[in-house]
Amino acid sequence: MAGQATAPADSSRGSADGTFESRSPATGEVLASYPVHGEKEVGDAVARARPAAQWWAGLSWAGRRQRLLAWKSHITRHMPRLVTVVRAETGKPADDARLEIINAILHLDWAARHARSVLKPRRVPSGIAMVNMASSVEYHPLGVVGVIGPWNYPVFTPMGSIGYALAAGNAVVFKPSELTPGTGAWLVSSFEQTLREAFGEDQRVLQLVTGFGETGGFLASSPGLDKIAFTGSPGTARKVMAAAAKNLTPVLAECGGKDAMLVDASADLDAAADAAAWGAMSNAGQTCVGIERVYVVSSVYEAFTEKLKEKVSALRAGDDDGASYGPMTLPSQVGIVERHLRDALARGGQAAVGGTDSVAAPYVGPVVLTGVPEESAAVREETFGPVVTVTPVPSLEDGVRLANASPYGLGSAVFTRGRAAGLAAARALRAGMTSVNSVIAFAAVPALPFGGSGESGFGRIHGADGLREFSRAKAITRQRMKPLLRTTTFSRTPADMDRIAKLITVLHGRRK
Repeated sequence: MAGQATAPADSSRGSADGTFESRSPATGEVLASYPVHGEKEVGDAVARARPAAQWWAGLSWAGRRQRLLAWKSHITRHMPRLVTVVRAETGKPADDARLEIINAILHLDWAARHARSVLKPRRVPSGIAMVNMASSVEYHPLGVVGVIGPWNYPVFTPMGSIGYALAAGNAVVFKPSELTPGTGAWLVSSFEQTLREAFGEDQRVLQLVTGFGETGGFLASSPGLDKIAFTGSPGTARKVMAAAAKNLTPVLAECGGKDAMLVDASADLDAAADAAAWGAMSNAGQTCVGIERVYVVSSVYEAFTEKLKEKVSALRAGDDDGASYGPMTLPSQVGIVERHLRDALARGGQAAVGGTDSVAAPYVGPVVLTGVPEESAAVREETFGPVVTVTPVPSLEDGVRLANASPYGLGSAVFTRGRAAGLAAARALRAGMTSVNSVIAFAAVPALPFGGSGESGFGRIHGADGLREFSRAKAITRQRMKPLLRTTTFSRTPADMDRIAKLITVLHGRRK
């Protein structure tokens, strides 16, 4: 349930007074206005974060855990308020907003409770050649982390960086999407309120900056930043990396996907069709780990496709409580979806459900495409809409091959009753995460790392890997007795080197 983030927005939406408006994607109604923060304002926020980071890092593990769990409790108790904000800014159904927030709560809880056990100092073996040394590894906070967040899952996705960065002892400057600034403002103000009311503290540990892509660029290029975590398109990620490169600021990038689902001949077809419908259509298909391609073993292709058509045909886009999913949050994405549909049909594909007439901005009805060539845009590019292609393959292995032909490598799914076959396919898929007999389940498991490779980016959030992503490893050796062999001194003798060479030969010279 991770998210795709903001594409560069039209800066004309900004006003002469240096503000911009947040609007409902369903109705166009103005929700609120927010400042367009420039280079100075962003730099000031990063500068304020530096002493706050020192204060936050100076707390004990228990102190940070106590504050983060109090924040978690605040979000939980005031969830209905946050649901209202998310629904207004994204257009998604209230229950989908609630589910997103619940997953963010579970991740924040895990990060707060496990930070110490993951990041505490640990002893490591020194090896026989350095037996006189005691060796250990520590994980120190980076300092100030910048987070550039998405619009499609404006709570869950950025919290995968914010929560873990805070748990690791860092301060955070958060730039939400210009489409969902109210959600970002709610998260930041709720953290500030928790510190103030529960602990009597006024520290700028988590701050907000708002604006368009340029504001994110100022954040990424800030010389006071120690890391930037970005979610968005590969093209925008490259711009963020170029900005960060000025100061050699490390980047964590999650850049979307073209996730594939494989259906074996032995699969439970009802369960697979239900999962494919949810994975492809939920949140109007605006999910970076959503299912966009399904490869089905030929012997069950027709049966699966019929079941999927039945599931998808019952879905409806809309803004009312009974709708299956909401509008396209980013208006320009409607044009991309329509282009993919036209290209697929022009190349010989067929619309088993829906078609080009499913596009009625700001909504796109569910679309199932069959017979689409692998070179089409609907197969090669991220559609990011409620569209899925279904393709027959001779075997599960052929499905793996086609799935891996994509330049993306984020999530994936396999449906089969064969445990060994499922694990083999999961391991063979070139994706950062795979669900077997489910879709997107990996995102809801806090202990699992989340991230991809290739055009899907690099780095990991969530789990122990996510905590370490926002930490600096520190290696320490301490001499606990005089060395048996003198090697790292100008006082060493040829005899010293002969002894260690003989020792290494005895230990490592034999073939085993």
